[in-house]
Amino acid sequence: MDLMEYQGKQYFARFGIPVSAGGIADTVDEAVAHAERLGYPVVVKAQVMTGGRGKAGGIKLAHNADEVRFHAGNILGMDIRGHIVRRLWIERASEIAKSSTRFKENGEPKDEEFYASFALDRSAKKYLGMLSVEGGVEIESVPDELIAKIHVDPIDGLSEADCRAWIAAANLPEAAREGAVPVLMALYRCYTEGDCELAEINPLILTTDGRVHALDAKVTLDDAARERHPEWAEFETVSVATGDSREALAKEKGLQYVGLDGNVGIIANGAGLAMSTVDIVKQVGGAPANFLDIGGGASAEVMVNALTVINTDPNVRAIFINIFGGITRCDEVARGIVEAMKRITLNAPIVARIDGTNAAEGRAILKANESEKLVMLPDMLSAAQKAVEIAGK
Repeated sequence: MDLMEYQGKQYFARFGIPVSAGGIADTVDEAVAHAERLGYPVVVKAQVMTGGRGKAGGIKLAHNADEVRFHAGNILGMDIRGHIVRRLWIERASEIAKSSTRFKENGEPKDEEFYASFALDRSAKKYLGMLSVEGGVEIESVPDELIAKIHVDPIDGLSEADCRAWIAAANLPEAAREGAVPVLMALYRCYTEGDCELAEINPLILTTDGRVHALDAKVTLDDAARERHPEWAEFETVSVATGDSREALAKEKGLQYVGLDGNVGIIANGAGLAMSTVDIVKQVGGAPANFLDIGGGASAEVMVNALTVINTDPNVRAIFINIFGGITRCDEVARGIVEAMKRITLNAPIVARIDGTNAAEGRAILKANESEKLVMLPDMLSAAQKAVEIAGK
């Protein structure tokens, strides 16, 4: 279950992560009322489950009621990557510190905006934490060398010492390091105790008065843990209509999907592997069309559902299936892909890479069924390159 930004912030607050005060608005008048209550300046933010809101004009600063009314009127009803904005979040503006070591191309200092997240790296069988000094942009666009990664054993948990070492590896500015420790420890608790599949802050900011603060929230809850969290019922009140049709279809089919604006469709098992797949497609010059995590299963039915969702995106020119077989056997995955292709007419060819348990048997199955619509490659890099090559034709 994906949460809107404001819901994610509400969830973060339960675990002690500092967030900005704000209010939900479905109309222009509600937006103005919240702004008057919070005090100016405020930020008017579109509530849609996709990135790129700022570039699309979905996040605006307002210094008075007239500006709130103007921006709210423009943003409500806006189409952002296929998502129609029907809800706004109005929050008090934060004063972000300026960097003394990082600069824009025009020579101006960058804002102290960072990136932090936890997800599951299914192939490593550990939690994956990612931290970068380059926040406020899509993490897929950040060079890998600027992302500090930490694998956390669920049994051992995240220690404060490991957290501090992680922060140092990310090269966060000295002024932010002490304040980042409790925030990242709280983010880890939110991810684990809160039964999240993804807990992401982008950006995590350093304010001018030295506070480390979550300026945005992206949270995906594990549907399998629903029975342990009766409080999640409040999140169900948000209509599926607030998202785009692809995400609504994916949710209906029990898949974790986030739409992007590229032309390489991505299917992977596990949020960590899916994020890595998105990253490697970017690294080889491609543009991911989505983030789709099929979880632990890769049966024919699951593959049909995943391919059906991706097939609804007219921009997809190639589909990259990247599977690591742990408990899931690669031969079963391969049979699922072959069977799914018999049951659905694809608009784009598949490039598949499978590794792990029974990989040799799975690759043999895919090799025997190769065609113009299915290419099998043994490693992640070559498969990503092939998918990007096909998408570019």
